[in-house]
Amino acid sequence: MTTRTYIVTGSASGIGAAVADLLRERGQKVIGVDLRNADVEADLSTPEGRQIAADRAVEAAGGSVDAVIACAGISAPIPLTVSVNFFGVTEFLDRLAPVLARSEAPRAVVVSSMASLQPNSPELVDAMLAGDEAMARQIGQKLADQGPQIGYLNYPSSKRALSRWVRRASISELYAGNGIPLNAVAPGTVLTAMTRELLATPEGVKMVDENVPMPLNGHSEPVVIARLLAWLASEENSHLAGQTIYCDGGADASLRGDDIWS
Repeated sequence: MTTRTYIVTGSASGIGAAVADLLRERGQKVIGVDLRNADVEADLSTPEGRQIAADRAVEAAGGSVDAVIACAGISAPIPLTVSVNFFGVTEFLDRLAPVLARSEAPRAVVVSSMASLQPNSPELVDAMLAGDEAMARQIGQKLADQGPQIGYLNYPSSKRALSRWVRRASISELYAGNGIPLNAVAPGTVLTAMTRELLATPEGVKMVDENVPMPLNGHSEPVVIARLLAWLASEENSHLAGQTIYCDGGADASLRGDDIWS
């Protein structure tokens, strides 16, 4: 098996840790990026941090990168979520795309969410897709100021924008033009630190399952998502482009039904 070099963001916990561990178990080289406890410690919530993260990750990789798997994300009902989940992914990937392009089989994959299908703020989504982080954070703060229930819209909005960005960017010269398949995985409810508090009580589980019904095998372990991310970032995936794959135990099919094209 060919040894490839992967950069994985959010590698210190949750899905990011699971995919980093899985790739290492398979004999691959992994450069982990996170706020702490990673090969590269940097803050993806700021433009400066994204630049530092990209530069140091490429340096740690010896200048050669085959794939980027962007897992870093938060779900707080505040505008920081917008900066981490959208700009911390898109700007980081765009900085690394020219380096990826030098690989014989470059790949890029991001973690979206089942929340990309939930109610969101169209105004906030538009600001993110316009690349206006200052405006997006301003809108996100206005939502947060109305309390955590409205502030939560920062999260599904960030994931909706990310999945839409993946469709746009995947067919661009920067990605498709350089032979880089770019896709997203949208998990349902995953058993991580992010969901632990929500799932700690029967009431919390009931609320989660009403919003994200998972008839196939229920809540998933992080490694379930990691396996799909690893395949999308492998040499075997040559033609998948712009897709958000809902690895969600049937939640998407349950909520949207069988006709999503009309």
